[in-house]
Amino acid sequence: MHDGPPVIEISGVNFSFNGWPVLTDVNVTIRKREFLAVIGPNGGGKTTLIKLIAGLLLPRTGTIRVLGLPPAKAAARIGYVPQDLGLDRDFPVTVEEVALMGRMSHGGLFRGRYDQKDKKAVAEALEVTGILDLARKRVGHLSGGQRQRLYIARALAGEPEILLLDEPTSNVDPGGQSRMYSLLRDLNDAMTIVVVSHDLMVLSSYVSSVACVSTAVHHHDAAEVTQEMLEGAWHCPVELIAHGVPHRVLKSHEES
Repeated sequence: MHDGPPVIEISGVNFSFNGWPVLTDVNVTIRKREFLAVIGPNGGGKTTLIKLIAGLLLPRTGTIRVLGLPPAKAAARIGYVPQDLGLDRDFPVTVEEVALMGRMSHGGLFRGRYDQKDKKAVAEALEVTGILDLARKRVGHLSGGQRQRLYIARALAGEPEILLLDEPTSNVDPGGQSRMYSLLRDLNDAMTIVVVSHDLMVLSSYVSSVACVSTAVHHHDAAEVTQEMLEGAWHCPVELIAHGVPHRVLKSHEES
């Protein structure tokens, strides 16, 4: 059970795309230093949920408060890591230059230059993510795992209180996935983390709670996955095989 103050409050949120309901009547409270895994089928609304929290999308109805503010007003306190930044790998930009983009919310770009405080924050972010030695390297020369660490460093450079990540291990080998989630677990000591993941293995060792998203959202205040939860999200039988996922019992989703 998480007893910290709420940092993300979602009440009665509905979101549609071209008239098609993506999320329906979402009510979720995420507390300080919670590590929430968001799981569910493709097209179920996971990425949409993250983008709503980040303020990149607006709900059709309902309210979202992040640190007591509308998401857009809390943007400087949120770190967002998309699946891919869409960087041209042939573009001559370095790791440090990409990480500096995370300081835009602190006005570095609009001052016309980045100052020593910006560069110090970037160096610390690169060090925390284990890629400080790659600061001068071209982004196009990085491995998949190194790029994902760079994207996290870019978000950390903004000194966020909340970190939102959308499939951070999608292009990372299994060993790199474990290292990635170990890094996130360490970061969780200082910030709230919400991560979209298809990798159910992560639930056994790293996260503290789970949200099943399939148009509706069911938030479980424990890092537990059961056959019932998966069938409720995917609407069909799903095999729960090893991969370190604990077989524990949760109460059924209650029908609204």
